[in-house]
Amino acid sequence: KTYLGRPETDVVRCTTMVALGDAIRVNRRPEEALTVFEAHAALVRRLWPHNEGGILVTQSNIANCLGQLGRHDAALTLERKIYAKRVAMFGTSHQGTIMAGTNQAITLYKLALFDEAKHSIRDQLLPVARQSLGADNYLTLGLEHNLAM
Repeated sequence: KTYLGRPETDVVRCTTMVALGDAIRVNRRPEEALTVFEAHAALVRRLWPHNEGGILVTQSNIANCLGQLGRHDAALTLERKIYAKRVAMFGTSHQGTIMAGTNQAITLYKLALFDEAKHSIRDQLLPVARQSLGADNYLTLGLEHNLAM
């Protein structure tokens, strides 16, 4: 199959799928965006199974859609896997790992798992973010804001 004459393996085609999913999600149509992101995830797993970073990005998009749909339990399950994989691949001080941990903490708040969310932010994410990203980084400031809530 081709999309506008482009083969499945074309990088532009794959990037366009992500852009389409993002545009749909931003326009408050997360169910349709979820379909696009799931198709993209299947494509990446099939064609580039060793591209773990790309798979993690796609999984994060899926988790975001699940959260927008109110499916917070499913989003949290996926976010836990994403965070654990990022820690294993990149370490705790990597910006993408901190972002994944932040997403997980926000979902914990949405599920009223306040103690776990606060522990995650206060004891794990915030100290690492301050040290590796700096006190004035947007992720660090966001973590401090979330902890204050």
